[in-house]
Amino acid sequence: MKFSICNELFKSWPIERIAYFVAELGYEGLELAPFTLCDLVTDLSLGDRHRIRRSIEGAGLKIVGLHWLLAETVGFNLNDADPAIRQRTTDYLLALIDCCADLGGRLIILRSPQQRNVPDGLTKKEAWSSAVEILNQCGIHSLERGVVFCIEPLSHHETNFLVDVSDAANLVQAVDHPNLRMMVDTKAMSCTPSPIPDQIRSVSPLFHHVHLNDPNLRGPGMGDMDFGPILQVLSDLNYEAWLSVEVFDFAPGAETTARESLTYLKGLEKLLLSQ
Repeated sequence: MKFSICNELFKSWPIERIAYFVAELGYEGLELAPFTLCDLVTDLSLGDRHRIRRSIEGAGLKIVGLHWLLAETVGFNLNDADPAIRQRTTDYLLALIDCCADLGGRLIILRSPQQRNVPDGLTKKEAWSSAVEILNQCGIHSLERGVVFCIEPLSHHETNFLVDVSDAANLVQAVDHPNLRMMVDTKAMSCTPSPIPDQIRSVSPLFHHVHLNDPNLRGPGMGDMDFGPILQVLSDLNYEAWLSVEVFDFAPGAETTARESLTYLKGLEKLLLSQ
């Protein structure tokens, strides 16, 4: 199994320090949140992108790709009632795909719950049609740049659009483009009554990435969720893409969270291999 970790956990650490630290722990990849690198990715020159790539790859890591695409930005919304804002959002998503490819990443994940909410003035049907159109453009450009664009289903606590894995699967099937897929997130899936392994199985092979996090917002193994059955179903499905540790509660500290999460996951992997 290929384990990576999301860089926002490390807050103001220089990217090179993050890369060498997580590589030393045994992670193989680093997943990047654009807001940790710049205000807007259009501000990053090609030279900046290559410098970031060298810093990470120099530590022996792969750059997984980008997530938290629209975090800490203004003026973007996938489902805004104003077509000009939707177009601006589309243009920026295409720019994010370019940035991901320039960084050497091969995966881009649309989470951004507030920037995809369906607002007053737009029906769910209209939002769905708009999202299909925009994400088809993202799929086309992703194919051109060698990137896979993934939709992240969240919970109804965070957004009113794509609130479970079946919603995301339906959208992927509606877009019907090989480079437009979905991903799964364990914290988000915990808000749905169905067992997480069943949810994962139900959307195979449409998902292309996995975020591992406990419902308590900390890393795997740092809460009550048993990740053993989750890794088991991924193994049963012959899943070979990345599994990324993503946390939202940074209180234990970056070093502790990164170390304990990987130790726990590697222990589960060893147990699976011994069976």
